[in-house]
Amino acid sequence: MSTPHNAANIGDIAERVLLPGDPLRAKHIAETFMEDVKLYTDIRNVYGYTGKYKGVPISVQATGMGIPSFSIYVHELINVYGAKKLLRVGTCGGMHEDAKLRDVIVAQGVTTDSSIIHQVFGGAVNYALIANFNLLEKAVNNARKLNMSVEVGNIICTDRFYNDYDDINGVFGDGKRSLNEKLVQYGILAVEMETAALYLLTAEAGVQGLGIFTVSDQLLTHERIPSHERETTFNDMVKIALETAIED
Repeated sequence: MSTPHNAANIGDIAERVLLPGDPLRAKHIAETFMEDVKLYTDIRNVYGYTGKYKGVPISVQATGMGIPSFSIYVHELINVYGAKKLLRVGTCGGMHEDAKLRDVIVAQGVTTDSSIIHQVFGGAVNYALIANFNLLEKAVNNARKLNMSVEVGNIICTDRFYNDYDDINGVFGDGKRSLNEKLVQYGILAVEMETAALYLLTAEAGVQGLGIFTVSDQLLTHERIPSHERETTFNDMVKIALETAIED
């Protein structure tokens, strides 16, 4: 059985899945870190692979950008293919001074402006989007074993990549701070566009989800990793995610 978005048959996808947005990053992870690799889908050039890491079956599925695209792939991975551990491995924009270029961030919680998330509860509540603690704890411990440092905290997941948050002044009554500055004051480390959906969908299904990121852009310093390096320069993040995914 396949879906309109995924050519895999039942059994082609492992219960443990890494979720990069970029298809080329999925290809890089599969070819660099995994053995006995099989490409199970390339519909719309969105690649999915299954192989083994340290003898454990694991898949890596690209998702595209944004909550709508991400939600399609993750919904099908969970509800059609039986995925149980889903780890997003992606890039983010550092907003806080503690989120420096190339730092690895583990998302303990996710703040969002997404109307898609709010629609699930009809606006009745502001649902708290949090990581699965089992995966979170393992990821931090594995980073320590690998002698890699990580920042753990809250991120914001937005619907718009090009937004005008930083131009909204005066909405808090003092006329001095932008919304971005307010978010940083409240401890937001970074911004990305998918993990709110991961934490929502995994909570709904009772499976495990975790977002791990590399800072590719720093909003305070305006530093940026060149786009042609992004699919191959984030190996620390991938190693942490793989070690975490295979650990029971």
